Amino acid sequence: MTSTTTGTAITAHAEVELLIGGMTCASCAARVEKKLNRMDGVTATVNFATEKAKVTYSPETRVEDLIATVVKTGYTAEPPAPEPAAAEDTSDDSPEESATPADPELTSLRQRLVVSALLAAPVVLMSMIPALQFDNWQWLALTLAAPVVVWGGRPFHQSAWTNARHAAATMDTLVSLGTLAAFGWSLWALFFGDAGMPGMKDSFSFTARMDGASTIYLEVAAGVVAFILLGRYLEARSKRRAGAALRALMELGAKDVAVLREGREVRIPVARLAAGDRFVVRPGEKIATDGTVVDGVSAVDASLLTGESVPVDVGVGDPVTGATVNAGGRLVVEATRVGADTQLARMAKLVEDAQNGKAEVQRLADRVSGIFVPVVILIAVATFGVWLGATGNSVAAFTAAVAVLIIACPCALGLATPTALMVGTGRGAQLGILIRGPEVLESTRRVDTVVLDKTGTVTTGRMTLQAVYAAEDADEKQVLRLAGALEHASEHPVARAIAVAAEERGGTLPEAEGFESMPGRGVRGRVEGHEVTVGRLFDELPKELARAKDEAERHGRTAVVVGWDGRARGVLAVADAVKETSAEAVRELRALGLTPVLLTGDNRAVAESVAQAVGIDQVIAEVLPEDKVDVVRRLQGEGRTVAMVGDGVNDAAALAVADLGLAMGTGTDAAIEAGDLTLVRGDLRVAADAIRLSRRTLSTIKGNLVWAFGYNVAALPLAAAGLLNPMIAGAAMAFSSVFVVSNSLRLRTFR
Repeated sequence: MTSTTTGTAITAHAEVELLIGGMTCASCAARVEKKLNRMDGVTATVNFATEKAKVTYSPETRVEDLIATVVKTGYTAEPPAPEPAAAEDTSDDSPEESATPADPELTSLRQRLVVSALLAAPVVLMSMIPALQFDNWQWLALTLAAPVVVWGGRPFHQSAWTNARHAAATMDTLVSLGTLAAFGWSLWALFFGDAGMPGMKDSFSFTARMDGASTIYLEVAAGVVAFILLGRYLEARSKRRAGAALRALMELGAKDVAVLREGREVRIPVARLAAGDRFVVRPGEKIATDGTVVDGVSAVDASLLTGESVPVDVGVGDPVTGATVNAGGRLVVEATRVGADTQLARMAKLVEDAQNGKAEVQRLADRVSGIFVPVVILIAVATFGVWLGATGNSVAAFTAAVAVLIIACPCALGLATPTALMVGTGRGAQLGILIRGPEVLESTRRVDTVVLDKTGTVTTGRMTLQAVYAAEDADEKQVLRLAGALEHASEHPVARAIAVAAEERGGTLPEAEGFESMPGRGVRGRVEGHEVTVGRLFDELPKELARAKDEAERHGRTAVVVGWDGRARGVLAVADAVKETSAEAVRELRALGLTPVLLTGDNRAVAESVAQAVGIDQVIAEVLPEDKVDVVRRLQGEGRTVAMVGDGVNDAAALAVADLGLAMGTGTDAAIEAGDLTLVRGDLRVAADAIRLSRRTLSTIKGNLVWAFGYNVAALPLAAAGLLNPMIAGAAMAFSSVFVVSNSLRLRTFR
């Protein structure tokens, strides 16, 4: 009864993602998040880098109410625009255009930056270089600086005014106050002081100025606006590049598809494809959606989706994934999953959810940003008062206060985590690694033990022929040929392994007659005039075959005896083959400081044989599926931090209990849902890559935060002490954000 109630409570909540407009710094995001979370039944997370709010709300709340709350806070909000219909997609768009569509906001910002920079440059040069200061140069400087401050700085002033009306302050408040104060002082000095006199000279200083009414700050007002616009532009462009991997992932899918309708091919938009439809994929085309091959043989290139460079051969009955490329012959595929249920859509959703999430360190940064701006304004006022009281020099006091206002931008703090997370998760998606959320990164740092499920993880998960032993009066080719012909009629996994190997090594197999299956013992029938038996139908074996059988079983393999005409003629050793890359993967995991443990329900001989092949020392075998959770908990009880890698339904609970769950994407949906990291490829080496990428992303986040905190901690006292010219402060503040984003972008080169 309790579980039913709980389930109802969970499903009673709806979820929406809102696009938030007008945010200019982390404190903006913190304000929006705070206001949304004050609503009854609402839980919201606002991400400054992605400019999105992920909101969970109760049935009593409407989306319109959420949007109204954001608007009242001084920002805009709207649900994401629906995907454009595939039918409207034009095939003549160049790849570059489709990959990076024009961004009106970026274009507008670039125009404002270019005009402001062209006007501000002469002002800065004239103010810094006395040789350029002709008679009445200051009036030309005013003419050039005024449009920069008023028009170029308009976004800052608008944002500051909007926030002031809501009794709030953000980074734009600091920029607006600082530049308007510098411009206002300059106007006063020009019209009411001595600065407007012909022949007035000015010079540049790295520190606060001490001269009086002849001092103008036009270069500060114009230069700071230009510098901050440059920082905003570079930051916006970098943020766009940071999200490029997710956009590229979402654009991988085919746009239209040739569906079979009454024997004819009809081309329709992919959006209209339904489960059960059969469609044609020609060589070089993308497979439109997840499905099963019903006709044809080909090789499928999945490199765009999984990072796997080697095409995979597929034939009738094999599953294929949407967005992969048909590299060989013509295929007819029956759609099994469409729309949001496809692997591509689920990958994109996982990546987007991870990018919208927040690590614990980011929540701390948000809290700091939320109170930072009001504190800075108080520090600026206090700086002015202390300087004025100590020196009586209003110019020096004003300069120091303006420097404090301008340098103390918390932008870098707000960008430190989300930009690294965006780039890291996006790069992971390109490599076939899906990181479920930011909290996963912390887990990868602490992990010291990795538990590897055997079947389907370390091994292929399907039986294959390992060895053929023949008696003196037979040869290996004949033993395999006759056994394969007989086993071809059986559906047993061991029989299928023998039949497949016989076809691969000997071509077309002869027909078997009078096939008879004896459960638990084997099969028999007539092949090419011989009475053939395969299985455990001989009580006594020749010495060489008895030795071969014992050796196979000692190595954990299934030994199958083949005989005809009443005599045993050979032994076939069948086993679940170890993946070619598993040994290398184990070495890479050890290099990361992890202790590998092999966990399996198989018998100990088989488990130890596999462990020896890949270099694992610790083996836990003969474990029932329900006991895998207990094994993980026991290891945790020994003080270990455990990662679990698995792919089956019976691994789902253990993946959920482990400190870090890595689900093989080739496995079941249950395992993938339970995992913290999903490895799209079935290659165990990707597990080591996933942990390395996660750790690298975490270290980048921490490096960004150290810079962002350190910058503000170091810069504020310098500004308050009068050791920074406000224009230098503006440049330093703008480039601190650019540094953080650029540092995050280095994750794009992860290999």
